[in-house]
Amino acid sequence: MKTLLTTLCLTIAVLLGSVGVSWSADYQKGLDAAKSGDYATALREWTPLAEQGNALAQRNLGVMHYNGRGVPQDYKTAVKWYRLAAEQGDASAQYNLGLMYANGEGVPRDVTEVVKWYRLAAEQGNADAQYNLGVIYSTGKDVRWNPKTAMKWFKLAAKQGYALAQINLGKMYERGEGVAQDYDTALKWYKLAAEQGYTTDLNRMSDLEDNSRNALKFWKFIAKLGFTDAKVNIGSMYFVGEGVPQNYKSALRWYKLAAEQEDVGAQKNLGKMYKYGLGAEKNNTLAYMWFTLAALQGSKTAEENIKILSIQMTPSQLETAQKLARECVRKKYKGC
Repeated sequence: MKTLLTTLCLTIAVLLGSVGVSWSADYQKGLDAAKSGDYATALREWTPLAEQGNALAQRNLGVMHYNGRGVPQDYKTAVKWYRLAAEQGDASAQYNLGLMYANGEGVPRDVTEVVKWYRLAAEQGNADAQYNLGVIYSTGKDVRWNPKTAMKWFKLAAKQGYALAQINLGKMYERGEGVAQDYDTALKWYKLAAEQGYTTDLNRMSDLEDNSRNALKFWKFIAKLGFTDAKVNIGSMYFVGEGVPQNYKSALRWYKLAAEQEDVGAQKNLGKMYKYGLGAEKNNTLAYMWFTLAALQGSKTAEENIKILSIQMTPSQLETAQKLARECVRKKYKGC
């Protein structure tokens, strides 16, 4: 009896293994077809698998029906396939199903279902779900506001490199929401987002009245990444003496760095500084040059300053200034 049972178990294992190999081959065939835009073949390969319980095929059919790829767009059918895959523990399907409940697509909008499916996906490490849970709890929309829970989910997503979560985490540290206020840690998360090219909403850092030295540190870091706005902000901080001793020479240097990247505001500011002798000797020729470069980019203020300077300058000075402006454009604003 024991021998017979062992034999039967081995036979079943072999059969299941054969099914697995077949599923894998058919699934890959559908995947290759979908990648090439052949959704008809993908649908043909994935439908039998999905009906037999293959979660990946079920999730992919959900995507196809949601986006109308190879089939008419049908949110209800998308929900059907997402749910089947989600109930088997597929994290992406769980997130997608939560998103459909959030948007009321194919199902009535239901925040309880949203949180349920997002949480299941988030607990498996789905960064999109983690971030969205963070947003839900940080805003308190439809659920009880809970900054500590929001912090938890934002941090998990942020640690996976999710830039929007990093920005939101930075905001929470900056404001002291769900955690002790900590500008240095806020700066750390803002930097990580900035390294990915996200500088949206970061201008607030330069407005922190009680922490403006950190703002300067932050903008210098961003400037090294090549962002023009950061260089302009640093120049402005030195110009007005915000968080640092007022230093026109430093302001002039940072404005020049921004002007080399064709920033019209920096070019206009340089014109003013040379016009009034701030950070350098008064020089109408250089002032005219920078105002001309700013005017070429549509600055009306620069045009007005050009008219004023034209009255004060000799024909020779005007000719030199115009020549310098042309040379600066030719050199692509480097070393002007």
